[in-house]
Amino acid sequence: MGEQHPEHDDTTGHTSTAARRTNYAGAVYGSLLAASVVAGAGTLGSFPILKLVVLLLGTGVVFWAAHVYARLVGDRLVHLALSRQGIRQVCRDEWPIVEAAVPPAVAVAVSPLLGLGSDGAAWLGLGVAAAEQVGWASAAVVRAGAPRHLVLVAGAVNLLLGLIIVALKAALH
Repeated sequence: MGEQHPEHDDTTGHTSTAARRTNYAGAVYGSLLAASVVAGAGTLGSFPILKLVVLLLGTGVVFWAAHVYARLVGDRLVHLALSRQGIRQVCRDEWPIVEAAVPPAVAVAVSPLLGLGSDGAAWLGLGVAAAEQVGWASAAVVRAGAPRHLVLVAGAVNLLLGLIIVALKAALH
């Protein structure tokens, strides 16, 4: 997975080490998106767990495709010639949005093994998505070499965002 704007050497076909870094913004965004999907679905009452798993993964894929399209049209077509390699790179760059939907989807999928109904599955998925969001945001700040207090601030801000979604779910349920 690369950064938002990877440095690709068209003469060698290689991507620089800096460009192979994880797209933390996409992972944080995807985690927040997954939390929102779970919270929204949870306000609709009882539902089959498989539907929530499909909704989580499907929403991740749709938002990934939207981000890829936006980058290709907004970035690539304006500044760079469109190539297969460029399209593949943008697809890889934005893939963390989809990857972020997987842990909450897995949590929801295994929730019946834990004796949870649809309500419990939604809360478990929401908790996993919020924890993932805090983890990705903190990892990004650590990877950037920021001091410890900024890691704590990034974690706290993302925890607050996750708690806002939790509060909305609780208030609307």
